[in-house]
Amino acid sequence: MGSLDGRVAIITGAGRGIGRQHALLFAAEGAKVVVNDLGGAVDGSGDDRSAARQVVDEIVAAGGAAVASTDDVTDWAGGKRLVELALETFGDLHVLVNNAGILRDKMLVNMSEEDWDAVVHVHLKGHFVPTRHAASYWREQAKSGRDVRAAIVNTSSTSGLLGNPGQTNYGAAKAGIGALTVIAAQELARYGVRVNAIAPAARTRMTAQTPGLSDIVAPPADPGAFDVWDPANVSPLVAALSTADCAITGQVFFVQGGQVRLFQPWTMTETLQTEGRWDVAELAAKLPSLAPTG
Repeated sequence: MGSLDGRVAIITGAGRGIGRQHALLFAAEGAKVVVNDLGGAVDGSGDDRSAARQVVDEIVAAGGAAVASTDDVTDWAGGKRLVELALETFGDLHVLVNNAGILRDKMLVNMSEEDWDAVVHVHLKGHFVPTRHAASYWREQAKSGRDVRAAIVNTSSTSGLLGNPGQTNYGAAKAGIGALTVIAAQELARYGVRVNAIAPAARTRMTAQTPGLSDIVAPPADPGAFDVWDPANVSPLVAALSTADCAITGQVFFVQGGQVRLFQPWTMTETLQTEGRWDVAELAAKLPSLAPTG
């Protein structure tokens, strides 16, 4: 018996890296998996439609159930077809894991409009579109009286939640995914849908190109040592959040190796208060006591 027996899951960006590990683990835990991937390069260019099918072949060879999807998750009709594929192939949908993304790192002063638009489009809209179509299905199910116990797991990043130079486009999109997660959890709870996010640290094609990470993420020299950057370390958290009995929602988790940490949302701390409206010079003098400089 697996922890995801009877669950049907869509996993986007599942042809390689972390998404591939999600798909393999979900299938091993008993889920039926829709493996979605365009097979593009890290920067979003090109496509290799065989990437999704190769993962499906691995799952089927191991005795699991899976189907490939090469729909573009940023395309409205493509997102609808993705959900319909799960329903037509496996008869239901219980889990959506939004994982697809690209990377076009540049310092802000060198970033083009296209670099900005492409990254925000794939990450943020690529999370919204499948979520919107899956949520519509679950709302209909809930309104018909069905006991819906669905889960969405989004993919944020420390680049957005903590910041990382050279990634204003990627970080802004990933911070937006954090906000999308919290608000969607609030809206969809009435339909039996939980929404959480992870901020993973793992070795992928993307992290291998991230400023300051390319050397750090290399496998350990000792083949017997635990590889904290192995992308397979991330997937157990995603699977746990996707189980039917999990009650957690509206949360964002950091995960690396054997470590899982809960992010604290934006929160207000110290206060400056005056009677009426502030004088500019007076406020400028007092602001350093509220916010550190340098």
